[in-house]
Amino acid sequence: MSIPVYMLKRLLQAIPLLIIISIMSFTLLKLAPIDPLAHLRSNPSISRETIEREELRLGLKEPPPVQYFMWVGNLLRADLGVSVTGGAVSDLLMQRAGNTLLLSVLSIFFTWVVAIPAGIWAAVNRGKFIDKFWGIFSAVSMAMPTFLLALLFLMLALATGVLPIGGMTSSDYFEKNTWGQILDVAHHMIIPVAVLTFVNIAHIQRQMRGNLLDVLRAEYVRTARAKGLSEDVVIYRHALRNAINPLLTLFGFEFASLLSGAALTETVLAYPGLGRLTLDGVLTKDMNLVMASLMLGAVMLVGGNLLADILLKVADPRIALE
Repeated sequence: MSIPVYMLKRLLQAIPLLIIISIMSFTLLKLAPIDPLAHLRSNPSISRETIEREELRLGLKEPPPVQYFMWVGNLLRADLGVSVTGGAVSDLLMQRAGNTLLLSVLSIFFTWVVAIPAGIWAAVNRGKFIDKFWGIFSAVSMAMPTFLLALLFLMLALATGVLPIGGMTSSDYFEKNTWGQILDVAHHMIIPVAVLTFVNIAHIQRQMRGNLLDVLRAEYVRTARAKGLSEDVVIYRHALRNAINPLLTLFGFEFASLLSGAALTETVLAYPGLGRLTLDGVLTKDMNLVMASLMLGAVMLVGGNLLADILLKVADPRIALE
């Protein structure tokens, strides 16, 4: 099966999953004894016409099944409603999506750039100093709470004055030229990227080490060594390809989990991302925003798994896409 046909098949298969997630999310929100427009009603800056328009759009006087189908119809028309702040949910998501995407891509990149070589070195040097070092590092990484690490980085930034404390840009961001703005954002990204990279390295590194150790015990590896191939050729050309395949299947979950995993980091560091926006929506019982964020997370999960499957096929053409 070709990759385009496989992508179309997986996208069609994802439709029932997204429907089930939307029904579960909508039901849980409806079971909560809250008025989804309570914060709109209490906001004096929001007009009565806006509230009435939202009541009509959500069908709050209709039975829950009817409300759900009305919500789906609005979703298909890209009408996500109004947030408790009075702004359009779609605008809020678009404003924050790029920030979270940038943070996620950088975190995944640095996590894999560090974790994959670390896992290989630990496996090749099993029982030696480098293996014990990464074992201790992984244990600390898994034991360290994300919010605590973020606070420690903030304390370090406050004590040294080298790194910015929170946010994504400086107060004079718009006064700088293009190159200055890029450097300003990069400077502010150091702490959030470092936090997420540190807490995510452990399981990738340990998985890589375990996979490679298993492959190095395989019969075909012993045969390659018996033929006189160099150790580098045996490891990097033969063993590594099979050892890294299981990690690619984790890529989709890694990508999707960053939306929830980054929420605490974004909150502590005052980073303007989707995770923080979603958490604020839950705390303020913003139904429109929470539903849109949950569906976006589901789409990220489906897209991440699809990307992982394609990467797996590229890395090992022998694998058949079904």
